[in-house]
Amino acid sequence: MRGAKPMRSIEQAVKREGALRPGEHVLVACSGGSDSVALAAILATLSKSLRLRLTLAHVNHGARTSAWQDEAVAMRVAAALGLPFKVAALQLSSHGEAEMREARYEALVRLARDSGCSVVTTGHNASDQTETVLLALFRGTGADGLAGMPPRRPLAEEVDLARPVLRLEREDLRSYAAHFGLPYAIDPTNADRTLRRNAVRVALAALRPLFPGLDAAVARAAEVVGAEFRATPAAAVRRQVREALREHEALGGVDFEHIEAAVRALQQGGSGRFFMAPGVEIEVADGAITVQRK
Repeated sequence: MRGAKPMRSIEQAVKREGALRPGEHVLVACSGGSDSVALAAILATLSKSLRLRLTLAHVNHGARTSAWQDEAVAMRVAAALGLPFKVAALQLSSHGEAEMREARYEALVRLARDSGCSVVTTGHNASDQTETVLLALFRGTGADGLAGMPPRRPLAEEVDLARPVLRLEREDLRSYAAHFGLPYAIDPTNADRTLRRNAVRVALAALRPLFPGLDAAVARAAEVVGAEFRATPAAAVRRQVREALREHEALGGVDFEHIEAAVRALQQGGSGRFFMAPGVEIEVADGAITVQRK
């Protein structure tokens, strides 16, 4: 996240994405890793403006010797941010990824209900989204898999799962945690390349220097596919804008962000003139689109 005030830019990006609603009581899942530590810090900063009530929660899987260190890190983060802290210790018969994930979410739901929280947040970010989409693609998925992780979905009755930093880069989150001097743990299993996600992560690390903006591009693609798959209002408006450009043979060379600016204006009932590409502009007024070529 570049700019004169990168930390402020990160906070505003989270606020702009709108995964959380003003006034909510939020259980912030903190593994102790940099992503979830940064998430906790960002939400603590935004809590006043969004009127959020926050509780930090850690699930101790007991799957490795460093598990207690992770719990200690999460506890220190809660203390540093002045947040209530909850912990759940799991006793699992096996430590397969799927079983641990299911048990973790069940524990988080229990903690959320005990704390009066209506939403659980996790530190899933743009890098995680890229890995998720590629893993689904390699398995031979349909549109639902290519849509990746949604920014918010129901987790259990009256409890939602939100991912407020899903559009942010992992490095930006690590920088945020470091900027505020917050501790974070490093998962030693990340080095295990026999785990498919780790193998994909290593390959992506080699590709990112060759494809700047790789994660942002995958996130945009997942967002578009997900919106189409769920038939959201945004998908319908996006098609309207694209069809208007296509009718004027002006769609080529128009990037996603320029289309999204017009989509947001239409959704919010706004108006204005939007640059699409050299020589191509869109005028939005009263819900109608006019394409102008120069």
